[in-house]
Amino acid sequence: MRFMLVSFDDEQYWEGAGAEKHLAAMKEATALCHDLDRQGKYLFATPLQPARSATLVRVRDGKTTVTAGPYAESREVLGGFYIIEAESVGEAAEIAARHPGARHGTVEIRALLPLEGVPATKL
Repeated sequence: MRFMLVSFDDEQYWEGAGAEKHLAAMKEATALCHDLDRQGKYLFATPLQPARSATLVRVRDGKTTVTAGPYAESREVLGGFYIIEAESVGEAAEIAARHPGARHGTVEIRALLPLEGVPATKL
């Protein structure tokens, strides 16, 4: 099965922790990707720019509104994601627990639904 692991980061924690701790966590996350790749479980992963860089698009009653900034003030914000192969949600949870963000935020697991007729992935 394919799963998305969605990392919700505590940006305030990482800002307070300093660049050295943040870099160490990024290296740990990269090592996790390599380990999953060796096991044939890695498909794709990427961190995201900080939430303050987000652009939001809404269409209401046919009118499009584009605004800057995160959707809502929240301690945990979308930080990145992984697409993995796992036998079960239990195995995906074991992988998610290895992500450094799980120690200072949350990693959400969602099974991917197959979607027929869309273009092939170009990444």
